[in-house]
Amino acid sequence: MANGQWYPPEWPDRIRALADGTLTPVTPRRAATVLLLGDTAAGPVVHMLRRRASMAFAGGAYAYPGGGVDPRDDDLHVRWAGPTRAWWADRLGVDESGAQAIVCAAVRETYEEAGVLLAGPDAGSVVGDTTGDDWEADHAALVARELSFAEFLDRRGLVLRSDLLGAWTRWITPEFEARRYDTWFFVAALPAGQRTRNASTEADRTVWIRPEEAAAGYDKGELLMMPPTIATLRQLLPYGTAAEALAAAPERDMTPVLARARLVDGEIVLSWPGHDEFTKHVPTTGAATAPRTGGGAA
Repeated sequence: MANGQWYPPEWPDRIRALADGTLTPVTPRRAATVLLLGDTAAGPVVHMLRRRASMAFAGGAYAYPGGGVDPRDDDLHVRWAGPTRAWWADRLGVDESGAQAIVCAAVRETYEEAGVLLAGPDAGSVVGDTTGDDWEADHAALVARELSFAEFLDRRGLVLRSDLLGAWTRWITPEFEARRYDTWFFVAALPAGQRTRNASTEADRTVWIRPEEAAAGYDKGELLMMPPTIATLRQLLPYGTAAEALAAAPERDMTPVLARARLVDGEIVLSWPGHDEFTKHVPTTGAATAPRTGGGAA
């Protein structure tokens, strides 16, 4: 492996099946993930977790807190601060109900997996401490889906701070994948007074790491990542603070990135538009083997 790109062994067979029409793509599930940023004297750092090696999907890969949209995340009882639902609908390219669900999922998953809550008693504040037995009980109920996020906020008397999020990019899992997600990536700064922790049952390690350090680890093959993860890390490199990244978010292009597979000269060429470094060439015959990395002309 020349770098740390996560590449499941079943992909070549599934790509061939998609190309010959024997594989029907599954409908992607909506999801949200958050690049939680902090500031240090050496520049911004991002919070990442390493998925347990036993996980069926991307085991051992580094990622950000995130997960699927809960159907209850569009509950109209959610107390809301920041840009309106209509503004978010336009920004995310969905209807208002879907926009609320996606933003709620981003905030909920950050709390579930990192212990950080982007909500407060009112539109101008953020909770400072989410520790204690009563918080842990609510956290467990959220993870178990025994408690909806709207119910959690209402019970706590909290307002969701959508203004603390910046929509960054959107990636859709390739059509040949068995598990597909339509994922919106957000950036957010760690609120004052809060600390991250490994609150996820899916992760065996969490780190605060400089984007350039994480990207270098990927390039050396030391850190395993999926294409959206390393792509977003590289996109953070120009920014000197978390605030700079957040300020840049409203101008980011939210056109979905979707991998495509094409037959070219006896090979299946797998490419992600706008991200040439991930291009792969997969043999059309024979046993599934490790694909070779191609140039950027796919």
